[in-house]
Formats: sequence, structure tokens, C-alpha cells
Amino acid sequence: MATKRGEKAVNRCGWAIDELYAAYHDTEWGVPVHDDRTIFEFLVLEGAQAGLSWYTILKKRENYRAAFDNFDPEKVARYDAKRVAKLLSNPGIVRNRLKIESAITNARAFLKVQEEFGSFDAYIWRFVGGKPKINRWKTLKEIPARTPESDAMSKELIRRGFRFVGSTICYAHMQATGMVNDHLVACFRHKELC
Repeated sequence: MATKRGEKAVNRCGWAIDELYAAYHDTEWGVPVHDDRTIFEFLVLEGAQAGLSWYTILKKRENYRAAFDNFDPEKVARYDAKRVAKLLSNPGIVRNRLKIESAITNARAFLKVQEEFGSFDAYIWRFVGGKPKINRWKTLKEIPARTPESDAMSKELIRRGFRFVGSTICYAHMQATGMVNDHLVACFRHKELC
């Protein structure tokens, strides 16, 4: 999609079809993330997105930040049944008990990984050898829904007690946090992130 960015026309990946998507595409998607809190945020949001559109989650993102204590895994790990009930009554988030409970379960597993590896960042980036995998896709149809790396990541996260971390969700997480650069080669962000 060619649109104007300031005074200059730019090419974006074809899914960046409106202002919300374009802003996310231009500033976040594919940017390497090494901050544990942000990594945890994407884990929760990707799990919430399962079966829904990413657009739905992006629209609710600020509500999620408020509802989940700005994605502080230590705070989320302490949520109890009363807090789950409060979250289930919050119209600003996806009110799915399994997804809400998985965020809490995942926060507890996340903290265990941090303790073992020093940071979740040090652990998760091992699945791509510590640096972003640069792909060179020409069309959106070429981009896979999962890869051997996301399969391995999913299997390992499940083994460690995480939920809502299937291979497709893991690959979306890898794309969002810049573990892979899946911007199309014609997109202005591809070269910027290489």
C-alpha cells in the first residue's frame, strides 16, 4: 500500500490498510524488542488474539494495559479469583476466562524463566540465534503462519507451562517483537530494520 508519510509517498506491507494498522506497522511491528515487560505484553496480547483479528486487540490495547497493570508480570502472577472476576466484567478487553487465566498462568511461568535465565529476553531470543531473522518476502502470500523456529518455541513454552502459545501464535509473536523481519522487501520498513 502506497501512502503519504509526511510529504513523501511510501510503500507499506499490504495489511497496513488504515491509520491504526499503519501506525503499528510503521513504529512497532518487526522492531527487535529486548525489554521483558514489552515481551510479556506481546505474549498476553497474542494469546488474547487467538481466533480474533489483531485489529480487535490493537483497538483494546490501552484497555489491556490498564486492566493488566501495564503488563507487569509480577503483579499479574498474583491475580486471584476476585481479580479474574473483575477482568471478566471488563468490556474493554476480550472477556474469555481461558485467555484471562492463561495470562496469569503465563506470568507465573514467565517469572520462572526470568529466574532461570536472568531475563526472558535472554531465553526467548535463543530461538532465532540471538538476532533477527531477515526474510525477503515479495508478497503477503509467501509469509508463513509458522516455521520450525516457532514450532520449537511453542513446544518449549508449553513444556514450561505456558498456555495459548501454539506455533502460529508464537510466529506472530516473533514477527511483532522483531525476532523475524517479515516486512515485504518493497516496504520501506524492511530496509530500515535490516
